[in-house]
Order: sequence, then C-alpha cells, then structure tokens
Amino acid sequence: MTSDRPHLYLDYNAGAPLRPQVRACVIDCLQETGNASSVHAPGRRARGRIEDAREAVARLCGTSARGVIFTSGGTEANVTALTPEWQGGDGPLYLNRLLCTATEHPSVLAGGRFPASQVATVPVDADGVVRLDALEALLAEGGPALVSVMAANNETGVLQPLEQIGALVKAAGGIFHVDAVQAAGRIALDLATWQVDAISLSAHKLGGPQGAGALVLKRAGVAPKPLLTGGGQEGRRRAGTENVAALAGFGVAATSAAADLVDMDRLRDLTGLLETGLRHICPQTVVFSQRARRLANTTCFALPGVAAETALIACDLAGASVSSGAACSSGKVAASHVLTAMGVDEETARCALRISLGWGSDRADVTRFLEIFADLAGRLVPRSRGCAA
Repeated sequence: MTSDRPHLYLDYNAGAPLRPQVRACVIDCLQETGNASSVHAPGRRARGRIEDAREAVARLCGTSARGVIFTSGGTEANVTALTPEWQGGDGPLYLNRLLCTATEHPSVLAGGRFPASQVATVPVDADGVVRLDALEALLAEGGPALVSVMAANNETGVLQPLEQIGALVKAAGGIFHVDAVQAAGRIALDLATWQVDAISLSAHKLGGPQGAGALVLKRAGVAPKPLLTGGGQEGRRRAGTENVAALAGFGVAATSAAADLVDMDRLRDLTGLLETGLRHICPQTVVFSQRARRLANTTCFALPGVAAETALIACDLAGASVSSGAACSSGKVAASHVLTAMGVDEETARCALRISLGWGSDRADVTRFLEIFADLAGRLVPRSRGCAA
C-alpha cells in the first residue's frame, strides 16, 4: 500500500470525525467570553447557546427540552441514571435492584451507584439479543428494579427489542434506562413506544465534540438523584459550569445527525458490500450477529487464527484505522466480554475486529479496505485455508 494516501478512518463507533459545521460553531464559541450563569450580556449569549443546543438534542430524541440534562459524556449520563434513588411522578421511588444485559458498556456493567450485591446480569442469545424470558423471570423475583439496556451494541451493532423490554419493565413497576449512545443518529429514537424513562447520549458519536453528552428524560418529573451537586446548573440536576462550546457543538451535531437518518440505507449498502467482500477474500471470515437486527454502519468480524492486535497493527501500517472487538487494557487485548456473553469461543473472540462507518464514509473507503484485507489475509493466513492472496 502507498504511504502518501490519506489515512482511512473506519472507527465511527469509537468517535466520529468532527463535522465541519460543528467545528465552525465551536471555534465561534471559543472566541466569546461569558459564564452561562451570569446575567450580563455575554452570560446571556452563552445561556442562549446552551438552550439552543438543548432544543436540538430534544428534537433528536423526540421529547421536550425540559427533559435534557447535559453531562460530560455518555459515561456520566449512564452513571447518573444508575442510582437506586429516583424521583417519581408521585414522590420518591427507591429501586432495590439493577438489571442489565451481559453485553452492556463497562460504565453500565460497573453498576453505577448500586452496590454490587444488587446488580444482576440478564443473559443474551448467540446473536447478542437479550433473552426476554430471562429478563421476565428476574423482574418477577423481587421489588422494583432499574433495567438498563443498550439500544445498539457498540461492538456488534445489534439492536435490542426495546419495545418488548419496556413493556416487561413497566408491567413489573420498574424504571427503564436505555444507553442510546451508539443508536442516536443511526435509528429513530422513540421514547414513548419504548416506554423508556431516560436515555444516554454522547456528542462525539454524532460528529460533535468530545466531552459532551446528555441524560434525556421522557418526563422531567421522573428523574434520578443528581450525581453532581453543589450548584444550580441544569435545573439543579447536574452541578458545574457548563462547557458552552462543547454543548453548542453537540446541538449542531444533533441537528445534523437527525438529518442523516435518511442516509442509513446508503450505509447499509456499504456494509453489505464490505461483508460480501470479506467472505469473498477469505471464506473462513466470521461475521458476528448476522441473524440479528443491526445498525446499518457496523460490522464485527474475525479472521480465525489472526489475533486482533496483529490485524490492527497491520491495518494501521497500511493506512486504515479500525477497532478491535475486544477490551484493551495496558496494551493487552482481552477477549471481548460481548462476544463471550454470546458464547463465542475465546480463540475466535480474540481475533475480532470492528469496522464502523459514518457520515464521511463512501464506496471508495470500503473498496480500499478490502484491498488492505486481501493483502493481510494473503500474508497472515495459510494458503491451505483458501484465502485469496
């Protein structure tokens, strides 16, 4: 591969490139001065930018701006939601359990403000879809529970049956939280149909700035106990001076992402082209969660016998940024907890890679990656296994 070509970015689920219109907004904000809590003119301008962003995020979610609580990102939004103490429509509500699927983001699996003894894991099937029978059985075991489910998995792209989950949670008198970080801007968000009480968002997955997110409530009166206290910001639901530039950029990204929903058919076609090409180059390629409903932009696959870290380095040297379907800690790649929960054997799970496309991706990107993959397979996979050189 030639080294003078632009680097190929195929890791939108980790963080989408900053949209040009977002960059312009952020730069404009950074040239202004003013604390959004101040009553003078610069402060009022800053407040106006935040409230415009709140309206844009609410439109993306199909809900009221009163329910948008800005945070520093998806993790903070998740941890805020994962608390035993909620304010319900009829007064305080105490939840004695947290139920979450085995394939959740680490910020949810850690349990938030629930003690470990009150956290239970709901199993998934071989495609990564929550087992509704297991969830129903767990809901029947005790008092009111908080159920937290990722709308779309960050590794496999699998979409969960949120409408059915929400019906089970509400029938059991629980609170339903959805981590919609990967889903926002890629599927329509329908809090009413899902019967969800709160969803988490992150700006940089939408092409916005890093360091901005939101917990969006279906009804402003049904809310978790604040995580950060000591100030009146965000209606006393999240203390701390607001990051005006990042939140304004979040609003622009939310507006652009809502418009991009019509682009999902194009990304689905590109993903189909990618997966067909992977199998043509090496028939042994494993594409995970093929039978499940998935995001249009996400492919998680493995080239058996080629460790993820080896493939990642080879792709990077060839000029392509992809991700591993595994957790990385201290430079070591471990088997993905998502694939393990799906019953994938550890050896195959350690070979998993993820490609995720987005607003800047095109057919040329997929074609170029397939060239890189063909070279990688030809060098790293024995010819006896039938992979094309």
